[in-house]
Amino acid sequence: MSSSVNKVILIGRLGKDPELKYTPSGAPVAKFSLATDEVFKDQSGEQQKRTEWHTIVAWRRLAEICGEYLTKGKQIYIEGSIRSRQWEDQSGNKRTAYEIVARDMRMLGSKAESERLAQERAAPAHPPDVEPAPEPEITDQDIPF
Repeated sequence: MSSSVNKVILIGRLGKDPELKYTPSGAPVAKFSLATDEVFKDQSGEQQKRTEWHTIVAWRRLAEICGEYLTKGKQIYIEGSIRSRQWEDQSGNKRTAYEIVARDMRMLGSKAESERLAQERAAPAHPPDVEPAPEPEITDQDIPF
C-alpha cells in the first residue's frame, strides 16, 4: 500500500478552449482552465459563491481528445494529480505554479447543451436587437453560365 496519495477530482466548466501544442519530440499537450464553484453561507446568513480557477494539463492521447472535443463553457469531470512548477522571475523572485495533470476526463452535460455551445461558437456575433441585413435576391442575370 502506498504511504501517500496525490489525487484530485474536479467537476467544473472550461474557462476557454484548450490550447493544444506539441513538444519538440512530438508529444501532444493540452492546457486549459477549469472553474469550480463553491456555494456557502457567510456569518450573516447570506449565500455566497466562490469560484476557483484550476490550470489543467493533459498529455498524449488525452490531450488530443481534449483539443478536439472540449470547448469553452463545457462541463467536464477531471481526475488527476497536483503538480507544482518553480521558477525565478525576471526580478529574481521565486515563483510557484500549481497545475492539475489530468489522467482521466469525462464530458458531462447533455448532448443538446454541447450542440448549443457549438452553434454559439459557429454563429456570427450580432447584437441581439439588430437584425442582420437581408441577403440580396439572385436573378438569372447574376449566374455566370
